[in-house]
Amino acid sequence: MVSVDPTEHEIAELGPKIKDIEDLDELEEMLELEEDGEDRDPVKTLIEGRIEKLSADDEEPDPSEADLTELTVADIANLVRGIEDVDVLEDILERERDGKERKSAISQIENRIEDLTQADDGEEAEVEYVPPEEKYPELDHPTSEKRWVEGTVDGDYRDMWVYCETQQGELLDASKEILGKASELMADYNEEYDEEEVVVAVLIGDGVSELAEEAVSYGADRVVYQEDERLGRFRHKPYTEIFCSMCRDSDFEWRDYHEPRYTVFPATNNGRDLSALVQAELDSGLASDCSDLYIDSATISNPAKTGTPGDNKVFERVLHMPRPDFSGFEYSTILCIDKPHRDFHPQGASVIPGTFDLPDPDPEREGEIVEHELELPEEWFQVEVTDYDQLEGGVDLTGNEVVVALGRGIGENPTKGMELGLELTDAFEEADLGLSRGVITASYQFDGHVEDYVAEERQIGESGQVVEPDLYIAAGISGAVQHKVGMDESDTIVAINTDPDADIRGFSDYYIEGDLFEVLPRLTEALKEGEFSRAVAEVSDD
Repeated sequence: MVSVDPTEHEIAELGPKIKDIEDLDELEEMLELEEDGEDRDPVKTLIEGRIEKLSADDEEPDPSEADLTELTVADIANLVRGIEDVDVLEDILERERDGKERKSAISQIENRIEDLTQADDGEEAEVEYVPPEEKYPELDHPTSEKRWVEGTVDGDYRDMWVYCETQQGELLDASKEILGKASELMADYNEEYDEEEVVVAVLIGDGVSELAEEAVSYGADRVVYQEDERLGRFRHKPYTEIFCSMCRDSDFEWRDYHEPRYTVFPATNNGRDLSALVQAELDSGLASDCSDLYIDSATISNPAKTGTPGDNKVFERVLHMPRPDFSGFEYSTILCIDKPHRDFHPQGASVIPGTFDLPDPDPEREGEIVEHELELPEEWFQVEVTDYDQLEGGVDLTGNEVVVALGRGIGENPTKGMELGLELTDAFEEADLGLSRGVITASYQFDGHVEDYVAEERQIGESGQVVEPDLYIAAGISGAVQHKVGMDESDTIVAINTDPDADIRGFSDYYIEGDLFEVLPRLTEALKEGEFSRAVAEVSDD
């Protein structure tokens, strides 16, 4: 009997559970359960990885004899971390270059060598700088790959630029949220560093000049816009070229600096695309899907950044960009730090919609509005949209006082579970139904009209909507971090789950340990009788 049945959990929930299992037989049984159930490749990979880890020989392999072709980049990183001999590392580096020549693996080895580099007299030596064309003479064009590009060193960078996405002739709420936050950040920044830097809003599209004053009212000090009827639909090439031209190449009277200090984008579908393209074109980095932003100093010891092993260096004016990490189990704070002979600006981020409060507009606020007039070649518009369907309306869960959200707990009877959730939703005056990613991606079979409600636009979480209702009812949702970031700012959270140790218990105001098929009808009935609060207390006691 296994302690964790993988078929009852999403992959984000399984990581921390599996890492604590030490019994190989139990892991093998879990693998069989998954193969006989949903047979999800990522879950099987997770279990197999744990099996391999436990099955591995306790003895560390001899680095000089290790077959690098059989190791992953992560394996190599772990291997070189404990090596103190530079000659051994140089040998591993040469073998990797002669073998798979993986850029990430080579970088891990080179970084370890740099960490250990010392002068002959025992004093720590400055990391030697070798231009790319000398370090890699076999490359015909050293700048053809981004890792060889040398940016402007000690360039002049100023201001925070915000891409303001529009839709159907209106500013998205996500754009307004970021403008409000950017205004707060730069006000504190100017006070801290005695500067006069501003928030620059970027508008690109058809007829966007009409939105410039609105952008000012939400926090922009300056608005730069370019409009053209061909820009009515988001397009990668022209939007990227226009944005980069605005912030890097244009001869504006007021832009007397090389590039922006910071750029921020909404983490919408289009915003994610544009942020990556713009930051790549500007030869800098990007922290995507951030859940906060703040500006502070940072003390760094990495010699790749400081220039000298063993030294600490304080970097000022660093944009700290917290985000859920790729495993979904923890939050990481991303920093975009310069290194010797290389500047990483703008420091760029995309922000999950709903992360910041929607500010109140100030119609009396004043700002500068600037038109940008980059010539747009026809070859940038090679694809012509001849016909399309437009949805009459989507699902916006953000304006509801109550959100009833359903998770994989409906799996016993998906149709019935959806019906119960809808009945509870209908019993409130201003409420709507949300879903966890587990319901969206599961292969449940639904009968009747409830199937119409199973759509990605109802998904709540990191890759869906972010909601902050007065009341959030989570039924059959375990509380993975991806879901948490989409609802944990709700005023009151009521969770219903059969698992007494479900993660959502830790951030719920009321936790009902029970079957949603039994609890939801009781809550619906109590709501109709005007005794909802008492019913919550009663079923919690049950």
